[in-house]
Amino acid sequence: MVNVTNNSVAEMSVTTLRTLCLDSVEHVKHGHLGMPLGAAPMAYVLWKEKMRHNPKNPNWFNRDRFVLTSGHGSILLYSLLHLSGYDLTIDDLKGFRKLNSRTPGHPEVHVTPGVEATTGPLGQGLSLTVGMAIAEAHLAAKFNRDGFNIIDHYTYTICGDGDLMEGVAQEAVSLAGQLGLGRLIVLYDSNDVTSDGPVEVSNTEDIKGKFEAMGWQVLRVEDGNDLNRIAATIDKARACHDQPTLIEVKNVIGFGSPNLQGTEKIHSNPVGADESKRIKQSYGWQYEELIYVPDEVRSSFSEIIENGRKEEEKWNHLFDSYKQTYPKLAEELYRTIHDGFSLSEKAIRKFKPSKMATRTASGEMLNSIYQDIPTLLGGSADLASSNKTTINQLPFMKKGDYLGPNIHFGVREFAMASILTGAVLHGGIKGYCGTFLVFADYMRSAIRHSALMEIPMTYIFTHDSILLGQDGPTHQPIEHLISLRAMPNLIVIRPADANETAAAWKIAIESKKTPVVLALGRHDVPVLENASFEGVRRGAYVISPSTAEPVGIIIATGSDVELALEAQDILREKGIEVNVVSMPSWELFEAQDNDYKQQVLPPRLKKRLSVEMGSSYGWERYVGPEGTVMSIDQFGASGPGDDLARSLNFTVEHIVKKMERLIGM
Repeated sequence: MVNVTNNSVAEMSVTTLRTLCLDSVEHVKHGHLGMPLGAAPMAYVLWKEKMRHNPKNPNWFNRDRFVLTSGHGSILLYSLLHLSGYDLTIDDLKGFRKLNSRTPGHPEVHVTPGVEATTGPLGQGLSLTVGMAIAEAHLAAKFNRDGFNIIDHYTYTICGDGDLMEGVAQEAVSLAGQLGLGRLIVLYDSNDVTSDGPVEVSNTEDIKGKFEAMGWQVLRVEDGNDLNRIAATIDKARACHDQPTLIEVKNVIGFGSPNLQGTEKIHSNPVGADESKRIKQSYGWQYEELIYVPDEVRSSFSEIIENGRKEEEKWNHLFDSYKQTYPKLAEELYRTIHDGFSLSEKAIRKFKPSKMATRTASGEMLNSIYQDIPTLLGGSADLASSNKTTINQLPFMKKGDYLGPNIHFGVREFAMASILTGAVLHGGIKGYCGTFLVFADYMRSAIRHSALMEIPMTYIFTHDSILLGQDGPTHQPIEHLISLRAMPNLIVIRPADANETAAAWKIAIESKKTPVVLALGRHDVPVLENASFEGVRRGAYVISPSTAEPVGIIIATGSDVELALEAQDILREKGIEVNVVSMPSWELFEAQDNDYKQQVLPPRLKKRLSVEMGSSYGWERYVGPEGTVMSIDQFGASGPGDDLARSLNFTVEHIVKKMERLIGM
């Protein structure tokens, strides 16, 4: 076993990091210990010697970003934050994994000062860092000028063997290589162990060859305790400007544990008092106090605060000069950093009566909005022309040229969503992305991640019903709307026409803490005369009231509102008066007060029919015990959309019949 002895402040600092992690896990009797003990040396070198950050202003815009992709090793990050002078105390370390503490089991971006991203689901942290590197490259291309590198920082992450097995990581790594993101540096904690045992039982691929094939520079540090070699290798990575770099650092999981190091047995859970004592003895640790920082270590780490203050001060002076030389750019950058853009009335399109698919209206809105919000960045998973996600007359981002706001993500749905979430986390970016609604399944974990982190992403999901027809059941969404509606802190909007789509985009752009899904149709639908911006904002509204005392309500969403309105006319000819309610968003409707809800769905009108080409699940809350649901609870089929709808009894005539049966005719 290689020993790290306390023959220098640097080595003592590494040992302090390790003992802080060990004691914190032992104190709460819970947590992952193996990764922190093994990866502490490279984390120390990065944070103490290489990273540019200001602990007293964690939000300084030109700081280097660090994401702990191996989120289960969170106690290592918390120990680094504490030692570096962030607002995280010894008591916070003692509160590790306790309810309502600032040191939760996995890093959470809005809980702990200095944490850049919520991580834990393996692989997603790596894709978030790709997004941050893209944001840095895009903003640098947009704002930097000769002599004024205003946007000039690196993105770092520590990942492990398990992270690199995840498909989302492979997708993101591939795109990062394609784009040549030279300011992205990945420290790979290569310890050859995962939760179930040695890596070789599940993965024997050539990581170096694989990354090089994807356009990465790959470097290697043979001894993970060699601080000088780690430092020199990071310098070499930073000198490469046209490739992202993977630094494989050979570490020993649970380093210092005589009985457990190098095995999966120390991946998670505390080791107990006896083994803890033996680990400290192997380090030559002389202190009895738990969760302890020697004075010389604290003094050494305090240099980070002063260095960070100087770096930010230097940047502020540069920005002051930039303002004098490029006042308009400086104003735009300031607004970019502080999310200071707003939508003008002109940007919100008012569509005139015609027929238009909601996906087409969405594309027109995107291009209109960009004139007011030049921080939009996004694209589609190889479906841009179909999803209408391209900002016209502007280029696509490519290696060496990052100015274009459009990104070719390729067929990488999961990574696309996660990467753009990372770009928004970076700051200065409004992110959006698109694919077919049915492929939201590929992205679900990334959507959840954005909702959990309160990142206001915009998800554009087109082809939102069986009416796409001949592509068949693999492409026809059924359960997807209700599945997304079940997710906390996510707004799902299925607009009925072009003007409801415009209103939905306004909601998405102005959202600050909640991602928004736009579920859009492929086929043309009428631009509705009574479509209401205010109604969409409130989630539901009476789009077509009865002309006499109503006996019931038809509630519909999206393109199905057209069917409901046609059915209303037929019912009226038969002497049956009903209100038609457009309900584009359950979440927005649920946020309204009871008075408004009862205006839209009067309690006295108990004969209610919901109409939506998707799962019936959940609609009972709105139709009530005397209502019924018109839905699709089976997979579709391949054939022309209209034929398929008729085969499933999803027609105007069927709406009329169901309503007649409801009222007893």
